[in-house]
Amino acid sequence: MLVRNYTAPSEFIFVGFTDYLPFRVTLFLVFLVVYTLTVVGNVGLITLVNIESSLQTPMYYFLSNLSFLDISYSTAIAPKMLVNFLASRKSISFYGCVLQMFFFACFADAECLILAAMAYDRYAAICKPLLYSTLMSQRVCIGLVLLAYFSGSVISMVHVSLTFRLPYCGSNVVNHFFCDIPPLLALSCADTHINELLLFILCGIIQTSTFVVIFISYSCILISVLSIKSSGGRSKAFSTCASHLIAVALFYGTLLFMYLRPTTSYSPETDKVVAVFYTVVFPMLNPMIYSFRNKDVKNALEKLFERKCIFK
Repeated sequence: MLVRNYTAPSEFIFVGFTDYLPFRVTLFLVFLVVYTLTVVGNVGLITLVNIESSLQTPMYYFLSNLSFLDISYSTAIAPKMLVNFLASRKSISFYGCVLQMFFFACFADAECLILAAMAYDRYAAICKPLLYSTLMSQRVCIGLVLLAYFSGSVISMVHVSLTFRLPYCGSNVVNHFFCDIPPLLALSCADTHINELLLFILCGIIQTSTFVVIFISYSCILISVLSIKSSGGRSKAFSTCASHLIAVALFYGTLLFMYLRPTTSYSPETDKVVAVFYTVVFPMLNPMIYSFRNKDVKNALEKLFERKCIFK
């Protein structure tokens, strides 16, 4: 039952990581570098994909959208976190909290679907090469991306609507560094079992279903690759999937730990460390993973630098 007669808090106060100022300044500098690398790396990757004709393929179309999502959900968290490292009062307005949760959940859910689309693209390229142009036509690619953004928006709206309808009639101190669902549920003075169930179901639908798509796609790819007789052919096929598999393992490992478990096992300090990884660190790693382990991207970078040298 929801408590109807209550006054919503005008703001929430974050506990953050520490009150020790020198440590907060150190964290500020570290995460400022991380966030700067995130923006520069992902903007660079988006730019490279859009200006290099060799990267005008479905895989890199999805990759550019993945980079946009990394910038977006990192930006929903990192700037406010950086400000709070240096602020004496680590607060966020009620509606600021609503918007932060909405944008983070929207873009994070959309990223799961984009990662699944990328796995399906690799399956089509390796297992169905003759049908690839049909299976991954421009219309299909645009449709998959639009579906990702639409699904992320709808699911995020459900989470936000249910979370902020709860009464917060006690403390407004959030033991976290951003407005995430589990710590806010812990603050409510109402029964949150329905919210916890919906969180589990909705996150389960997105994360589990996309993980199954990825698992099935790569299982088929593995079977197909193992049937290739030449070791060079197998190596080339595996190299095209290695970057994506690394990204999937890092992203899903942290998300499954955070959201597909009961709130009774919620540990604020442990969860803050895990949350830092998927909200701030992982978006920085994506362009590095796809740049250093992807021959197409490295070749496109080399061509771009060669052209710049010629025009100088």
